[in-house]
Amino acid sequence: MLTDKIMYRALLNKDASFEGLFFVAVKTTGIFCRPTCTARKPKRENVVFYKTPGEALTHGFRPCKVCSPLEMPAMTPDYIKKLIKEINSEPSRKIKDYDLRIRGLEPNKIRRWFRKNHNMTFQSFQRMMRINNAFNLMQTGEKVTGTAYESGYESVSGFNSSFRNIFNDTPTKSKIMSVINIKRIDTPVGPMYACATSKGICLFDFTDRRMLETEFKELKKYFNAVILPGENRHFTKLEKEIEEYFGGKRKTFTIQLDTPGTDFQKSVWEVLKAIPYGTTVSYKQQSVRLGKPSAVRAVASANGHNRVSIIIPCHRVIGEDGTLTGYGGGLWRKKWLLDFEKENT
Repeated sequence: MLTDKIMYRALLNKDASFEGLFFVAVKTTGIFCRPTCTARKPKRENVVFYKTPGEALTHGFRPCKVCSPLEMPAMTPDYIKKLIKEINSEPSRKIKDYDLRIRGLEPNKIRRWFRKNHNMTFQSFQRMMRINNAFNLMQTGEKVTGTAYESGYESVSGFNSSFRNIFNDTPTKSKIMSVINIKRIDTPVGPMYACATSKGICLFDFTDRRMLETEFKELKKYFNAVILPGENRHFTKLEKEIEEYFGGKRKTFTIQLDTPGTDFQKSVWEVLKAIPYGTTVSYKQQSVRLGKPSAVRAVASANGHNRVSIIIPCHRVIGEDGTLTGYGGGLWRKKWLLDFEKENT
C-alpha cells in the first residue's frame, strides 16, 4: 500500500522507483511535482498526494517548472528529434559545432544529452549513422570506394578505419555480419529502446533496465551483428501501434517480431501473448496453460528473459496471492500498465 508516510519518504529521497505512482502538491506554493523533483522539499504538513496530474490540476495546483510533471519521463526534446530526423534523411552530412550554433543550439548541451541517452557523443552518433548507411549500401552491391564517398568520407582509408573500429573487420569481409538497428522511443512510462532486424522487432525495453547491456550482448552474439542507430521499416509500425496502445485504442499488436531464444522460452512467450488485455494470470496459471504445472520457476525465468516489453505482455503475470512481483522495468511501471489497461478495458 502506498501510504502517505511511504510517499513522503520517497519524495525526500527522490526515489525514481516511485515515478508515475503518485504526484505531490505543495499547499504553500500551489505547485505539484514528480517524486523525483530536485526542488527544495516541503514540510510534511504542507503536502497533498495525488494519483494523477489531472487530479492535482483539478484541485487548483500548477505544474512545477523544474520537474515538468505533465511531460513524459525523460522525453526527447523537439530539437533533438529534429537533429536525428535530419541525420536520418542525409547520413553523409556532418553537423559540426558551428552548424549547431547556427541553429541556436549549444554544442555542449547536445553532447551531454547524447552521452546520457545514447552513451556516446553527438559526433559518435553521426559516425554510427554513416557506417550504418554504408553497410546497407554494400549489402545492395555497392562497391567500397563508391560507398565511402557517398557516405561522406573523404578517403577510402578513412572509411576502412572507421568501419573496422565498429565491425572489427574490413568492409569487404563484413557481408557475413548483420546490423541491428536501434532507436529511442518516448512513452508515458519512460523512454524505451527499440531494436530491429530485417525480419522484425527483436527488443523493446526500458532504457533504465539493469539487464539491458546483457540483452544487447545476447542479440549481437545470436545474430552475429553490431547494433547501430538508424531507421528500420519495422520502427514505423512499432511507433504507430505503441502510440495507439497508450492512446487506449489498441489492445493487440500485429508488429512482426524476431525474438531469439530456446524452444522453452519461445513457448512461454507465446503463452504471454495469449493473456488478454486488461487481465492478469499468476505464474502458476501460466505454467498450467503451458502444460508444465510444476515448472513455475522456469516459467518465471523465461518471463524475465523477455526482451520485448508490453508487446509480449509479461507485465500481466502476477504472484499467486495477487501481489505484483518480478518486472524488469520496475514494479511502478507494472502497476501503471495494469491500471491503465483496466481503465481502458
